[in-house]
Amino acid sequence: MNPFRSLALVVALSFGLQALPVLAGDGTSGDPTYTIQNPPAYAMIADLIIARPLLVGATLVGTAVFVVSLPFTAFGGVDGMGKAGKALVVAPGKAAFARCLGCTAEGFDGDN
Repeated sequence: MNPFRSLALVVALSFGLQALPVLAGDGTSGDPTYTIQNPPAYAMIADLIIARPLLVGATLVGTAVFVVSLPFTAFGGVDGMGKAGKALVVAPGKAAFARCLGCTAEGFDGDN
């Protein structure tokens, strides 16, 4: 092969391969499962000092309300107890314990 053609081929491949990251896009898949939140430091501090203690308190209060209301929701059947448990205990618990500091979305989807 001619040395000029070899050099032209190497240069064309080099520029072509360097352009691939530009064509790749923003690097996200569009799936909300794989989105990464990067909250600022003030959001993490506010979450640690204000939001987490309130959410833990809400989980404890929700647990107490669930236990008190359990005899009454038992008349509604297992479905009613499950809905009450998810609303009063699981939802505040997931908000308190299953997300990163400063993040607004929960860390995992779990078994809805």
